[in-house]
Amino acid sequence: MDINRITAYNVLFDIEKNGAYSNIELNKQISLLSPDSPAFVRELVYGVTENRLYIDYILSQLIAKGLRGVKKQPLTLLRMGIYQLRFMDSVPEYAAVNETVNLARKLARGREGFINGVLRGYIKRKNEDFLPDRETDSVHYLSVKYSYAEWIVKLWIEQYGEEACEAMLAAGNQTPKLSIRVNTMKCDRESLSEKLKADGFDIEKGNLSERVLFVRGMGLLETEEYEKGMFTVQDESSVLAVETLNPQAGERIIDMCAAPGGKTLAMAEWMKNSGKIRAYDIYEHKLKLIAKESERLGISIIETGEQDGTVFCSALENWADRVLVDGPCTGLGVVRRKPEIKYRELDDNGRGLAVKQLEILNNAAGYVKKGGYLLYSTCTINKLENDFVTNEFISSHPEYELELSRQLMPGIDETDGFYISRFKKK
Repeated sequence: MDINRITAYNVLFDIEKNGAYSNIELNKQISLLSPDSPAFVRELVYGVTENRLYIDYILSQLIAKGLRGVKKQPLTLLRMGIYQLRFMDSVPEYAAVNETVNLARKLARGREGFINGVLRGYIKRKNEDFLPDRETDSVHYLSVKYSYAEWIVKLWIEQYGEEACEAMLAAGNQTPKLSIRVNTMKCDRESLSEKLKADGFDIEKGNLSERVLFVRGMGLLETEEYEKGMFTVQDESSVLAVETLNPQAGERIIDMCAAPGGKTLAMAEWMKNSGKIRAYDIYEHKLKLIAKESERLGISIIETGEQDGTVFCSALENWADRVLVDGPCTGLGVVRRKPEIKYRELDDNGRGLAVKQLEILNNAAGYVKKGGYLLYSTCTINKLENDFVTNEFISSHPEYELELSRQLMPGIDETDGFYISRFKKK
């Protein structure tokens, strides 16, 4: 039995049954089963997850009674089969069908005939586009074509218009470049670039930050450069957020929602490990990741603590030169990396999260010294969580002035969808 497809099935089934994150479960299953083609496994998992609504729409037209009565095991296998037939030119049709049926004999016994019939039925109709009529219902059409929950499509049409919305939907389905942050305490971008090229990697310079490289190649985290703490995997947008806050050596910094610590560690590097950073989060087990990474990167100025950002801590009042609030959000800017986000239903379009974000910002405002800086960021594309929160904060805090705000977009800035605003305390 094909170990690659078994691995992909395990990941997809766990996503379907338990709501697992694709990236975390992928790494877990690849480590456990050691498939001989991890690249094939990743393509199959991300491909099925990114196109799930479209694949299900196809299946609903191939199965007379629809998908309602199809159990999770055969449904997962059918999705894998349809994705290979529809999108993977490298997989012959007979292989896509036969391998899926072989899996069914073990994982969905008694349903192999049904699965074989559905997949062969698709082959007979493969030239159809299998899309709803756009003129009748453009929201439904875009939702199916790009596989996003309809509330996201409606939200982006309302906020950005239909043309821009479609461009955002398409960009969210693209595979992002792998971006790394250079640890300038140990090397510079040029020297690290040369070292990685010598290891066989293809390298490009970042577009927005002097500390970022784009890397193509396998085994990056197994290199000597990684083990020595010369770089960290991080999207360029997150690095830009830290550089926008611009923490200085010797200053006192607070990271309000720190875990898993990418921006916290980037700030410590930016400060040349001089000063003090207090990194807080509500999840103690995630804070432990910061301590582990600090050791690898050669950082000693970070102090972690379990604390709820929505609760004001009087001991921190006027304590910090700069405060970072990377608030909890809908995550609509990172669907390229976590495509399962596209299917999570949200009744209020993010309004509840905006209330929490503003609550955290209001507390953070009290921690900043006069003349200090407060930076607010999210990894989403949602004006309710971004512009609205910024405007509400400014209107209720006359002691602050807004210095800049920026929405980064996948497909335009070559980053995740990311929002940054910086305030200065007068």
